[in-house]
Amino acid sequence: MSYSERERMVREDLYGRGIRDPRVLDAMLRVPRERFVEARDDRQAYADRALPIACGQTISQPYMVALMTQVLRLTGNEHVLEIGTGSGYQTAILAELAREVTTIERFEELSRQAAQRLADLGYDNIHFYIGDGSLGVPERAPYDRILVTAAAPDVPPALWEQLAEGGILVGPFGVGDEQWLEEIRKHQGRPVRTSLVSCRFVPFVMSGEPVRLIGSDRDAAEEDRP
Repeated sequence: MSYSERERMVREDLYGRGIRDPRVLDAMLRVPRERFVEARDDRQAYADRALPIACGQTISQPYMVALMTQVLRLTGNEHVLEIGTGSGYQTAILAELAREVTTIERFEELSRQAAQRLADLGYDNIHFYIGDGSLGVPERAPYDRILVTAAAPDVPPALWEQLAEGGILVGPFGVGDEQWLEEIRKHQGRPVRTSLVSCRFVPFVMSGEPVRLIGSDRDAAEEDRP
């Protein structure tokens, strides 16, 4: 997969469709999307489309990743909470642009694969958690920004509580085919909502499974079992 294909993606599919934040464009140019797709889809790594990954999930199309990231208005000083690690591609873009990223994935297989992939790429400002993303990670709150990468009917209460005053939450909300990507600002404790574009994301599943950090004592104990 050539670097020129990544340049074409940024020039045509991102800048050509209205992505103007230079930091976002630079980050999308730096992160090798081919490292995050399945081997069978390697030739489509820079096509502007979502692609299937393990556990019945998807890696979002590059334009949607760029748009969601641009709406977060990251300056480099923020602590970001990401709901839905998936392949880790969006996580990498956030890690390029924010001070620190905390990310939650309900599928342990995906979380561990993403953690290894991102470590191999040299990222050291990401904390990986496994469990129900609707619970957030309260011990690491508050968050300056929250990015939700699965469609929920509305913002889970715990995530709203963990968003800092003046912070921004971005995600797809709605049911079935009626989903809208929204920017939600926290102003004096209340939501100020802006609908951006219609979209289609995998559903947000609230399992109730407690969130735990990869590398926790529980993980270590499980790995030591014969």
